[in-house]
Amino acid sequence: MRTCDLHIHTSFSKDGESTVEEVLAQAARVGLDAVAITDHDTVEGARYALSLAGPVTVIPGVEVSTRQGHLIVLGVTDPIPPGMDFVQTVAVARGMGGVLILPHPYHQWRHGVALKVTSAISLVDAVESFNSRYITGSANRRAAREAYRADKPCVGGSDAHNGRYVGFGRTLVDTDGPDAASILAAIRAGKTRAEGHMTPLRTYTRQSLKGAVRRIKTRVRL
Repeated sequence: MRTCDLHIHTSFSKDGESTVEEVLAQAARVGLDAVAITDHDTVEGARYALSLAGPVTVIPGVEVSTRQGHLIVLGVTDPIPPGMDFVQTVAVARGMGGVLILPHPYHQWRHGVALKVTSAISLVDAVESFNSRYITGSANRRAAREAYRADKPCVGGSDAHNGRYVGFGRTLVDTDGPDAASILAAIRAGKTRAEGHMTPLRTYTRQSLKGAVRRIKTRVRL
C-alpha cells in the first residue's frame, strides 16, 4: 500500500506559495510515498520535480482550466491548452495517455465541473472525494456518493498551495510498485482509498482572499 497526495501546487502555479524543493521535503517528512505535482495550466513544476532525486516518487501532472472547470491529468509532461471545452480537454488528455481525476467536482466557487457537466464523472478515471480545502465536508461527501453510484474510484488530495499542508489529503493506493506507472495503473484499476483532514480555515480564507485580489487586479489591467 502506497500513501500518495495526488493534488499539490507549487510556486510554478500563480497562487502557489512553496517551491518544488519545499513540497518534496515536506512530503518526505510526513511519510508520503508519492506526490502528484498538479500546477495550474503548466507542467513546468512537474518536469522540474522529476529532475530532483529523492525518496518520494513524483507523479507528473497538471490541473487544467477547462471552460467548465478544473480537470487533473496525471502522468503527462506535455502541456494541455487551457480554456477548451471539458469534453474536448478529456479527449486531448486521453490521447496523451493521462489518468483523469475530477477535483472538487461539486464545489461551486472552486471550478467544480460536475455542477455544469452532468456526464463529467463518467468521463474520468477517478473522483477526488476528499479535498482538504473545504469549509465544510458536504461537497466531499457528495463527491463520494456520486463516485460510488458511477462505480468510479475515489482519491484524496490536499490541494495544497503551501508546502506545510502537503499530505492533508491522501490516497492509499494498493500497489507493490513504488514507481509512478504502477501507482497510476492501480488508480485506473480502482485500488484506492481516500482519507485526510482539513486545511485550517484561516489558511483557506487567506489564500482565497489573495486569489480574489489577484483576479481583480488582472481585470483592472485589462
